[in-house]
Amino acid sequence: MKQIAVLGSTGSIGSQTLEVVRSNDDMHIVSLAASSNVELLEQQILEFQPEMVCVYREDKAKELKERLKTHSMSGVNPEILTGMDGLVACATHRDVTIVVAAVVGMIGIRPVIEAVKAGKDIAFANKETLVTAGHIIMPLVEKYGVNLLPVDSEHAAIFQCLNGEPHGGLNKILLTASGGPFRGKSREELLHVQVEDALRHPNWSMGQKITIDSSTMVNKGLEVIEARWLFDVDFDQIQVVLQPQSVIHSMVEFQDGAVMAQLGTPDMKLPIQYALCYPERRHLVGERLDFWKMKEITFEKPDAETFRGLTLAYDAGRIGGSMPTVFNAANEKAVALFLERKISYLEITQTIEWCMGEHNNIENPSLEDILEIEQDVYKQITLVKN
Repeated sequence: MKQIAVLGSTGSIGSQTLEVVRSNDDMHIVSLAASSNVELLEQQILEFQPEMVCVYREDKAKELKERLKTHSMSGVNPEILTGMDGLVACATHRDVTIVVAAVVGMIGIRPVIEAVKAGKDIAFANKETLVTAGHIIMPLVEKYGVNLLPVDSEHAAIFQCLNGEPHGGLNKILLTASGGPFRGKSREELLHVQVEDALRHPNWSMGQKITIDSSTMVNKGLEVIEARWLFDVDFDQIQVVLQPQSVIHSMVEFQDGAVMAQLGTPDMKLPIQYALCYPERRHLVGERLDFWKMKEITFEKPDAETFRGLTLAYDAGRIGGSMPTVFNAANEKAVALFLERKISYLEITQTIEWCMGEHNNIENPSLEDILEIEQDVYKQITLVKN
């Protein structure tokens, strides 16, 4: 029986994880964690009956407790926790064997670290954790001998292409990107982009924050830094390639020039199930690629001048130290302000670049440094934008 903790259960990845669990009789949900969507979380609790639940916001945890009182006669009575301590408790529950880390943002760092120390395998969909703390987490993964199994479709594709290949055979990672809703647009054409425009991704259904990140190509930049840690490569070995149909999820070029690709429909349940069942492959209900109907697969070079988020990510990654934390934190705050219609679309990457320019880099930041820098960046942007 696969004993699973889902951190971020009401989000896009978390909800699709539960769809996978629903289709597999040997999977059991031990714990669930969410931020504030207690209505959906209540439904998940009633269906999956976890032993432990975390609602990050204390006021929402109280609301959930009141909601669950009406179901007390049915025997549904999970332990309900709040805050960071609750997240860590869900991730390190004694019965859990694998943690789906699907919370959005740097809030996922501490639960992942503690889960690794507790010997839990990690199905990893919280890229911000590796972006900011890869130098802390990867040595811990090796020390405690756990599996870090990527759930992002691109990194899952790379992982599958490398599976079974001898170490040292990789020459280059070809990280694919759809290009988002504004592929081919100039900066002038992006001057008046509204929230609704940026949320219309052509291929994928995702949460708001990651959809905005995809439109700016910041998300691809975060994935570049994540790939550096996951696959122990230099940034010069990671090449971003636009593949607008989202059929090829990523590719690997080997030392002999051979290129291996993983193809599939744009369905996140595939990498989720692969991570949960690794190394086994199971039947997954859903569409299949029909090569008789597929007209073309095309490739383009990303416009790194228009979409500055990708360029800034490479810069932050190469500088290293605390600079990726600044890149990530500035983006999180800027995207939140954009979604609140307090800044323009192009100000997202302008804000990131300004914050990076203002930062005095720390070469080997501790977890405490990382979390403090995050808050400092938030405060810095708030002072400037108010």
